[in-house]
Amino acid sequence: MNARHGTAWLISVLCLTVAAFITMNVAYGSSKNTAKERVIKIVAQRFSFTPNELKLKKGENVRLEFTSLDFVHGFNVPDLNLRADLPPGKITTLHLTPDKAGTFDFICDNFCGAGHEDMGGKIIVGN
Repeated sequence: MNARHGTAWLISVLCLTVAAFITMNVAYGSSKNTAKERVIKIVAQRFSFTPNELKLKKGENVRLEFTSLDFVHGFNVPDLNLRADLPPGKITTLHLTPDKAGTFDFICDNFCGAGHEDMGGKIIVGN
């Protein structure tokens, strides 16, 4: 009878542990999805970003997904403290929730050739 009691106790503890684990994962997953992100896909190619103007709202959750077609470009928005290298053939992701309104310039900060100095754009954040 003791072995049977011990086995039942162990099974009960395991079931409670699994139930707690599942509950924690469901709660975490649902809270994670409550703040929806707007996805903006950006293509980097010598010597431009497409699109090169992004219109956002203050407090909006945004996921920027970059694809470089030809070179390891850089994406740099100094005023928003955003920076990433964009290797070709890979998707590079940056998350952004602007906390101030304004117009913020972005540039390619990896030298990519004779038109490099013109490779940039603007993030326009409204209220």
